[in-house]
Amino acid sequence: MRPVPSAAVLLALTLTGTACDGGGHGTAGAPGVHDPYFPKAGNGGYDVAHYALTLDYTPATRHLTGTAVITARAKQDLSAFDLDLVGLHVDSVTVEGASARWNRTGQELTIRPHDDLAGGETFSTTVHYSGTPRTLTDPDGSEEGWLPTADGALGLGEPVGSMAWFPGNHHPGDKATYDITVSVPKGLQAVSNGELTGRHTHDGRTSYSWHTAQPMASYLATVAVGHYDITRTAGPHGLPIVTAVDPTQATASDKVLARIPEVLAWEESTFGPYPFSSAGAIVDRTDDAGYALETQNRPVFPGAPDIGTLVHELAHQWYGDSVTPLSWRDMWLNEGCATYAEWLWQEDHGGPSAQQTFEDLYDGDDAAVWAFPPAKPTSAAHISDSPVYERGAMVLQKIRQKVGDDTFYDILQGWAAARRHGSASTADFTSYVEHKAPDEDFGGIWKDWLYGDGKPDRP
Repeated sequence: MRPVPSAAVLLALTLTGTACDGGGHGTAGAPGVHDPYFPKAGNGGYDVAHYALTLDYTPATRHLTGTAVITARAKQDLSAFDLDLVGLHVDSVTVEGASARWNRTGQELTIRPHDDLAGGETFSTTVHYSGTPRTLTDPDGSEEGWLPTADGALGLGEPVGSMAWFPGNHHPGDKATYDITVSVPKGLQAVSNGELTGRHTHDGRTSYSWHTAQPMASYLATVAVGHYDITRTAGPHGLPIVTAVDPTQATASDKVLARIPEVLAWEESTFGPYPFSSAGAIVDRTDDAGYALETQNRPVFPGAPDIGTLVHELAHQWYGDSVTPLSWRDMWLNEGCATYAEWLWQEDHGGPSAQQTFEDLYDGDDAAVWAFPPAKPTSAAHISDSPVYERGAMVLQKIRQKVGDDTFYDILQGWAAARRHGSASTADFTSYVEHKAPDEDFGGIWKDWLYGDGKPDRP
């Protein structure tokens, strides 16, 4: 470890914002972006453009060695900036090739470059790190971060788990492109986001290189290490589809995964052009994770998914992955839209109409649906609760009732196109809806269904 200044010196540097060398005039970037549920997540003062991650993992010892090269643009004159990283040992840090001072406090890795960074400057930070990555427990009790599996590991990041295996600006408001190379013992595979660009075996280890060209929030990054049956097929317009399936799940998964092209074609007709350059799925064993997750390009499933779950997670490629929430308070924009996709799939494939599903929920006896408004979860422990999913979908059905099908589908497709590869808030969405239907009054929907406490009056 590079020597760390004394506590008194660190405090002085933090309070004055002076650089550790050269007497510059920059200030320190904020150690968090004040997310309403995860205030320490993310960092101020810069935007990341690209992550180049080189990982070496040995399942038998659970040891990870990593190098993260982070290319970012300074949003202000910076004397210091933070990255989110929990656990793991930092071996060295350089900024623009020069050794940088750094210190750790909780999840914050505070870096002080040799010279101040000028606002608008693009700069590169390299962090070498190692250790045993942690499995984190979310406020709702679910596990994320780095999950050891029977034959490898699985990296899952929603909402903040990616900081358990690489340093970064871990908030959905800052998206970047990625190159992820993972070296594992020969005989194992390493699957990640995007497209495979290289595979090389040397001295008993195989490296897999994956490239993600479209911007991705860090919580959507994944690495799956283990034994997989990997299949490459084509979807709509020749879209590459890559599935990686644990051999124990292959038979149970074959039929539903074969429907990925069909689901994507239907979702393109409903939501507009698919937003990424490849698609697919990762299927691990049922006890490797307690949930499915919409990791970009290829969602992760704990065991063979049913068709509804497949539709849901692939719909997230539009709503959540391409159009990403600006903060975790906006989670319903992900989950309400993906849940509504399930309703529309049922409606178009011989099941109940979306209106019937809406009415069944309204008339049902599940009080959890009305526990809080979808746009105002009560705490971080509840951002994945029923109101975010089911009541979020009900908001969309209320909009459809108000504007009619033609305008409603224009809204669904237009929203995905207008915010493609960006981040957006609930206020952005409501403004967009009002712009698309300027003659309609949505005040009651926003007040009663989106932000209102309790069960609204009979629709």
